[in-house]
Amino acid sequence: MPHRRTSGPYGHGEARRRRLISLDWETVIGTKSSKRTLTTSVVVLTSALTAALSGCGSSDDSGSDPLKGDTAKGGTVVVGSQNFSESILLGDIYGEAMKAKGVKIQYKPNIGSRETTYGLIKNGSITVLPEYNGSLLAYLDKTAKPKTVAEASKAIGAKLDPKLELLQPSKAEDKDAVAVNAGTAKKYHLTAKSTIGDLKSIAKDNLVVGGSPEFETRYTGLEGIKDLYGVEFKSFKALDAGGPLTTAALKANNVQAGNIFTTDPNIAKNDFLILQDPKQLFSFDNVTPLVYRPGLPKAGVAACNAVSAALDTETLLKLGAQVQNDHKDPLDVAKAWLASKHLV
Repeated sequence: MPHRRTSGPYGHGEARRRRLISLDWETVIGTKSSKRTLTTSVVVLTSALTAALSGCGSSDDSGSDPLKGDTAKGGTVVVGSQNFSESILLGDIYGEAMKAKGVKIQYKPNIGSRETTYGLIKNGSITVLPEYNGSLLAYLDKTAKPKTVAEASKAIGAKLDPKLELLQPSKAEDKDAVAVNAGTAKKYHLTAKSTIGDLKSIAKDNLVVGGSPEFETRYTGLEGIKDLYGVEFKSFKALDAGGPLTTAALKANNVQAGNIFTTDPNIAKNDFLILQDPKQLFSFDNVTPLVYRPGLPKAGVAACNAVSAALDTETLLKLGAQVQNDHKDPLDVAKAWLASKHLV
């Protein structure tokens, strides 16, 4: 369906598309959430997400749909994001910074997991994707064990498709983690010093673990937890990527352990306990833009690197809390922060 920019930060078509992919979680899990800050459950929402992404384009669209493998036309830079709220927020931050430098931007938010987005950026359907260097490296080479951020970037570069490039990493880091709810921590005497390995004697008979469907099969997931720590769980419940479904399941004790991101404000809010990872299954995870180099002008590269230079973990925590706890629109949060740093 064709759309034209009419008013506001998006044309009516873009606003409609974002509403379509941002379903009301109060209906789904009984927890009110931001209208755009929603982590998609693959099990529950795949059909709705696919329809939203393929049925409507952005106001800058021209009919291109990244899920069909089309490359962007007319010099448009397509900013994609994965299926969790922080990725959507980061997409808005990098996208608006580039827009301020005269780059024509089209947003494709909340597309899916890395298993989907990497293929789309490799074929040029996405131009810029906020990534996390450690998780990306684990996806490309699960045997890599970098000791520094620079080593991680070098190892990723060696594995990337030739048309892809990793831009400057930020100081902002958001790692995967295994968390248990407060009741489980109390029952099994787990403390802030407890490790993932401390679950070995209790998990197989007592603990259900939840996370995105990919967490069950990724090395940086149950496969690596079993390999490095010898931990197996009673069962796995497919939820979402550290989002509202996982949070709700932990709170309700439908799962006792879950895959959570370390910058998630729900950790402190709900007294979840993050287990230590001494064997560094989840290593460096600095926010770093991954780009399809033939489609990104120099102005876009410079704008993205300027954002990364200004972004740190404390900032990411604060911005994420505005979206998840205060229910602010990620685009508004992105614009306000960029303005405070004189990047727009």
